[in-house]
Amino acid sequence: MFDIMSIMNKVKEAQAKIKDAQSKLVYLKAEGESGAGMVKVTVNGNRNVISIEMDDSIVNLSDKEMLSDLIVAATNKALEQIEVKIKEELKSATDGMMPNIPGMDFGNMF
Repeated sequence: MFDIMSIMNKVKEAQAKIKDAQSKLVYLKAEGESGAGMVKVTVNGNRNVISIEMDDSIVNLSDKEMLSDLIVAATNKALEQIEVKIKEELKSATDGMMPNIPGMDFGNMF
């Protein structure tokens, strides 16, 4: 049988570690690029765009729609990459803390 107090203590400890890990997410960074590197977008772990870089050759007002599409594509790639890093960071913060209960999948908790 499970010791309910032990489980509750582990949950509280896991919550504290998750909160600590979440406060550090701002320091995680991921970059996405599109157009063979002509547009690069960097995002942080809070899912905020922190920089956009564009090759000089594409900064042309007549190609405004293409530039917009490239920025969207690069941003989406960066956000996909940061999502993976966020899950890894939060999972490592609670590694080994959650009980292994058959049928309960805590892996998708983050």
